[in-house]
Amino acid sequence: MSYMSNVLFIKANGLPAERSVSVTLYETFLKNYKSSHPEDTITELNLFEENLPYYDVTMMNGLFKEAAGEPRTEEEQKLADIANGYLDQFLAADKIVIAFPLWNLTIPAQFSTYLFYLNQAGKTFKYTEQGPVGLVTGKKVALLNARGGIYSDGPGVALEMSVNYVRNIFNHFGITSSDIQAVVVEGHNANPAKAQDIISVGKEEAAALAEKF
Repeated sequence: MSYMSNVLFIKANGLPAERSVSVTLYETFLKNYKSSHPEDTITELNLFEENLPYYDVTMMNGLFKEAAGEPRTEEEQKLADIANGYLDQFLAADKIVIAFPLWNLTIPAQFSTYLFYLNQAGKTFKYTEQGPVGLVTGKKVALLNARGGIYSDGPGVALEMSVNYVRNIFNHFGITSSDIQAVVVEGHNANPAKAQDIISVGKEEAAALAEKF
């Protein structure tokens, strides 16, 4: 009997698929994953439809006081509970699929806020004398990213703070590079004449990864 996985699909782009390549990758991956893994439990999280308060001083204090066992104000507890709710959902997943664009050389603010919720000492990583050590193991991650320009070579490499940032965050949590797979579509805005071909190849890659993920 095969093991049934709990899979968290995170959509970090609020545009419709016809205007977003990363959402197109998301829908392609989701469709193919469902057909090839019919027994798995799938949860979809659209960060653009969630209420994601900023990771501000009040939330920070709430999480710090929680860890220290100190009393919290009602607002501190409310905000800490929001962050912990998303963290618990993330930790409960066996597999995580995230679709996100490169916007202004980085990731959307909603996705950044979400990652801040997850980045908690004592829960996703711990400090040691040798430096921080990740506490999250046994997860597979698929990153589905789209960027209109070229960032895989040339001067764009040093500017790419989207996939690079997300990989670094997950490595920090203890999810190794071997557990992270990515489909990246790039250059469709820089080269409009080849845009459809570029996107089609990306969809094929997403479909293939979904079936074996």
